[in-house]
Amino acid sequence: MGDLLVLRLAVLVGCATFSASACSPRPTEAPRGAYLTYTTSVALGAQSGIEECKFQFAWERWNCPENALQLSTHSRLRSATRETSFIHAISSAGVMYTITKNCSMGDFDNCGCDESKKGKTGGHGWIWGGCSDNVEFGERISKLFVDSLEKGKDARALMNLHNNRAGRLAVRATMRRTCKCHGISGSCSVQTCWLQLADFREMGGYLKAKYDRALKIDMDKRHLRAGNSAEGRWAPTEAFLPSAETELVFLEESPDYCTRNSSLGIHGTEGRECLQDSRNASRREQRGCGRLCTECGLQVEERRTQATRSCNCKFHWCCTVRCDQCRHVVNKYYCARSPGTGGAQA
Repeated sequence: MGDLLVLRLAVLVGCATFSASACSPRPTEAPRGAYLTYTTSVALGAQSGIEECKFQFAWERWNCPENALQLSTHSRLRSATRETSFIHAISSAGVMYTITKNCSMGDFDNCGCDESKKGKTGGHGWIWGGCSDNVEFGERISKLFVDSLEKGKDARALMNLHNNRAGRLAVRATMRRTCKCHGISGSCSVQTCWLQLADFREMGGYLKAKYDRALKIDMDKRHLRAGNSAEGRWAPTEAFLPSAETELVFLEESPDYCTRNSSLGIHGTEGRECLQDSRNASRREQRGCGRLCTECGLQVEERRTQATRSCNCKFHWCCTVRCDQCRHVVNKYYCARSPGTGGAQA
């Protein structure tokens, strides 16, 4: 999923690597061509961002469709909605997360654990040690490659750069301290601690909460001075309130995602599956049928289907597990038009 975005990102990364000298975060560290090493991780990071987007919005009216997954403001048709803000944040975070992970695992010759605090006192009874994930490096490479996709000189480009950064800050904000005890007979008189990346799912939930309370910004276009491109001398943080640094921001209200609109690439919610009476669903997911169907003028249609799963599994010496294949009836729910209300959404 999202293959077009991943391929586009990987190609642009490769091009950026060999273009202007500004593409190199620290030109003195390594030859510019060495940054081709990161393109695979960048593409995988963007892919993980796409997958997380689809997970977080699986039961929402807007469900992270393929046609929304592009990171360039080159097209004048690009929107500046809160959904766009999430796409930029989660993609930037995904790239930073993957680069950081690969760095700490020793996949890159010029990068390893962050040992800048090693040996320093962190607090009462503990010191910094171990292998902290190198978010500084991950952030720098993510900024280099993801931000380079912005070629515009308008408020939309600045918004995207801001949300790119908010995504990277989210990676930092969700890091957790992990400690190991030291002392006689396990007394834990002293602890050695290091910082680790949180699970990416946790980080996705963090950004989804940011999406839910994203800030709408009314940009005065007169403040966007000529010659200040999005990739140039004016930092996006100067365009917004300092207090909004970690928040997602958007410029335009979202369109109606209930109704199909081919010109905007909106598929509508007719035919979408929703959750109803599911024991394992969250409260928000349990309200999905109302949000996707009823509130969009559609009815909830129940369909009974047969599914197959493994059952009556037995261990046989030695050493296999054999199972029967049992069929059972599954109830699924979909958004459908009421009889007599006309054809499909146009």
